[in-house]
Amino acid sequence: MTAELTALCLAGLLQALTFLPFALLANMELGYKWTTGPRDEPPNQPLSTVPGRLQRALGNHFEGLILFTLSVVVVTLGGQSTGFTAAMAWIYLAARILYVPAYVLGWRPWRSVIWAAGFVATVAMLLAALV
Repeated sequence: MTAELTALCLAGLLQALTFLPFALLANMELGYKWTTGPRDEPPNQPLSTVPGRLQRALGNHFEGLILFTLSVVVVTLGGQSTGFTAAMAWIYLAARILYVPAYVLGWRPWRSVIWAAGFVATVAMLLAALV
């Protein structure tokens, strides 16, 4: 398996690991009747700070994971895997690992800087695949 595919696999596992504390806290706050129901209505109360931030970090990772997955597929299927693309994949993964606590703890402006590092690394992989 290429380094890029390994990083993608680990990013998927990170997404699953991020979901667990969010789901636990959201269920504790909103109650199982709402979380297991059809959710036709919004919850009676908004999520508190930590579960709300975990939810937003989770959503942000889904968005970033789409572009990262695309870059890994292009690099891998295009036979363009290099030391540079591998490094960019690891930078993306490191940024995503740091992003969760940065979001939950409200690190400003570091959360945005960390996000940008992952985004730039992903775009750099796509550009490298074209060369």
